[in-house]
Amino acid sequence: MSPMITINRQAWDLMVAHAEATFPNECCGAMLGNIDGDVKSVTQAVAIENSYTGAQGARYELRPEDLLEADRKARAAGLDLIGIFHSHPDCDSYFSKTDLENSCPWYSFVVLSIKGGKFDHANSFLPNAEQTDAPKEELIWPKS
Repeated sequence: MSPMITINRQAWDLMVAHAEATFPNECCGAMLGNIDGDVKSVTQAVAIENSYTGAQGARYELRPEDLLEADRKARAAGLDLIGIFHSHPDCDSYFSKTDLENSCPWYSFVVLSIKGGKFDHANSFLPNAEQTDAPKEELIWPKS
């Protein structure tokens, strides 16, 4: 079976709300849930402040301590830190060279395209161990 990530309604609503609220800047956050082989189920999302000091319309940065805190939250709830989400304001959902360089191969990366302040579409990417490529993985989110 190919890798797949599903996101429940509560987590998805938080991710989209965070992405729309931070528009025209990029948002970021963590996705928590369970991993069963190649299937990841996101049950909680945590909004994290974009700590990038430059123009946040084109870049996001996570403080390591914020990610560690999300990981602690996950473990306390018996969950795994599944991955990171961030938004692309007024452009498509793709995995940029910067995204790839700053990625971790064991996480899923969900990119939400926010156009004109509203959610448009999303994709999930799974970076390889060398961080040279990030193929898409199947992403299932609750349709309204």
